[in-house]
Amino acid sequence: MSKTGRYLLCGVLFSLLVGCESRPTDKGQQYKDGHLTQNLQEVASVNSPGVPVNGPDFLKQVEAIRTTSPRLYNQYSENFRAVENWLRSGADTAQLRQFNLHSYQMEGKDNYGNVQFTGYYTPVVQARHTRQGEFQYPIYRMPPKKGSRLPSRAQIYNGALSDNYVLAYSNSLMDNFLMDVQGSAYIDFGDGSELNFFAYAGKNGHGYTSIGRVLIDRGEVEKKDMSMLAIRQWADNHSPQEVQELLEQNASFVFFTPKQFAPVKGASAVPLIAKASVASDKTLIPPGTTLLAEVPVLDNQGNFTGRYDMRLMIALDVGGAIKGHHFDIYHGIGHDAGLMAGFYNHYGRVWVLKKGIPPILNPAL
Repeated sequence: MSKTGRYLLCGVLFSLLVGCESRPTDKGQQYKDGHLTQNLQEVASVNSPGVPVNGPDFLKQVEAIRTTSPRLYNQYSENFRAVENWLRSGADTAQLRQFNLHSYQMEGKDNYGNVQFTGYYTPVVQARHTRQGEFQYPIYRMPPKKGSRLPSRAQIYNGALSDNYVLAYSNSLMDNFLMDVQGSAYIDFGDGSELNFFAYAGKNGHGYTSIGRVLIDRGEVEKKDMSMLAIRQWADNHSPQEVQELLEQNASFVFFTPKQFAPVKGASAVPLIAKASVASDKTLIPPGTTLLAEVPVLDNQGNFTGRYDMRLMIALDVGGAIKGHHFDIYHGIGHDAGLMAGFYNHYGRVWVLKKGIPPILNPAL
């Protein structure tokens, strides 16, 4: 992903849709830590016996930071080394302090530690270089701005831009829209060549409207059932004209720039490792922050199984819909990653891990 490309994420479809109930548990919410009173509240120990299931992937993510962003790595190198030492020694949460790691629990969306998780991914879109057969839907490069902003989505769909700005033609308007949402995609031209990476190049300057919210307001999808999969299913059951009309409700539009096969990068310009990186609200969780998280485990239909995986993840991306106690977990590339990313609108507990001052140097300890 690009530095600003993922201003729209899967999570944007859910960020305004989370209702407040009295102690709900259907999305993985827990209430074992009582009422928390600070954004990040230092705790004596992590109230979870779990061991991270993704230690090797976390170390790969740290290595990706070291090799591609020395500045960010140097800023957090001592923290990364302390977490690595803890991992290699068995990753017992009761022993974090022995590695001089302090734990700061996030108070969550409800002040009971329930932090929201959504998901995003990188699509693989089928396309052709020229308009042909079913491949009728243009993917555009960034045109020059003539004034304060470019045409709206509806205007673009109705021919406001010259064909000179077309990069490729896909066979699905919804796939193009999901490229917008994710901010990038791999393009398969179907000719045996390497996948092309289409990176974010800019947007048209119009405000974003959630089509998920539109479907809920129209009574097409119930609020409790809203997900990327639900939107996909709605589109599959409606005509191309109806799909276009729905998408036109969101005036915002994203443009792309082609690159050779390249790793997916977040706003920190670091290649992203699936399920070891997240998009965060950088005013609360700045890039490079290490998170220890209980992430709800979902089945292949997107149902919460009642179990949690403990994961180590690093904040490396941002998104316009990711505010406060909300993370968007990067799930990887392709259909399966997209399916699981689309299921997530659940809650888990999160602790920020920070290397502290050694006790001998800290008179308060």
